[in-house]
Amino acid sequence: MLYGIIADIHGNLEALSAVQAFLAERGVERLLCLGDIVGYNADSDVCVRLLARPPTLAIAGNHDLIAIDQIGTERCGTKAAFALRRTRVALSTDSKRALALLPRRRLIEGEIVLIHGGVADTCQYMVSPAHIEANALLLREHEPSGRICFFGHTHVQALYEVEAGVATPRPTGERISLDRGRKCFFINPGSVDAARRREKLAEFALFDSSRQELSFHRVPYEHERAERRAAEEGYRMTWLDKRIVAARAALAHLRPR
Repeated sequence: MLYGIIADIHGNLEALSAVQAFLAERGVERLLCLGDIVGYNADSDVCVRLLARPPTLAIAGNHDLIAIDQIGTERCGTKAAFALRRTRVALSTDSKRALALLPRRRLIEGEIVLIHGGVADTCQYMVSPAHIEANALLLREHEPSGRICFFGHTHVQALYEVEAGVATPRPTGERISLDRGRKCFFINPGSVDAARRREKLAEFALFDSSRQELSFHRVPYEHERAERRAAEEGYRMTWLDKRIVAARAALAHLRPR
């Protein structure tokens, strides 16, 4: 089957629409979503309606769990925490119910594993070979048949090959063949939302499970419109918001412990 692999949409409908148009042209048969459907941007409800139900197979990311109060914002940056407070207020009851039904991990075709952060920690950033090696051990424990693990959360496209417990970064690009031997692979398709990146391109990947071929892609989207709407809907910190947060942090530091 030809899969579209997406992650970290963060309520960015403009970016998601551009990705969906590309995937439709390529004849993608099924969409796999690695979480963080909501947050940051103005269209979380619409993105949930598009992604949190079949035929898309989705899992929950940390922003999705925060939006429905299953975890807190302690491990978030200031800007993310601010946007998520707005998301909690704006998100519809139906969207919250849909997010609450999402698992934190999925196994597809007996060997494809979907996670958001780490295998056992949705909030973990896997950004080094050491992180991948530790999670390869966890993958063997939690999903013994898993050979291809797609993850998100870092907003960076990445491919790691793991053999004999050693993780090696590999170049990302098009038409990458995944060896069916004893190796396993950890793959990050990048983020659909590019609000945190200088280069405003929506990132994603394609995976053909019959041919075992992987390709990474980037497409432009209406980023100025997405950013403007996010600001208008209260998802971006104003100068006053930043001063208030700084003042609260200073007061908290001065309180006796």
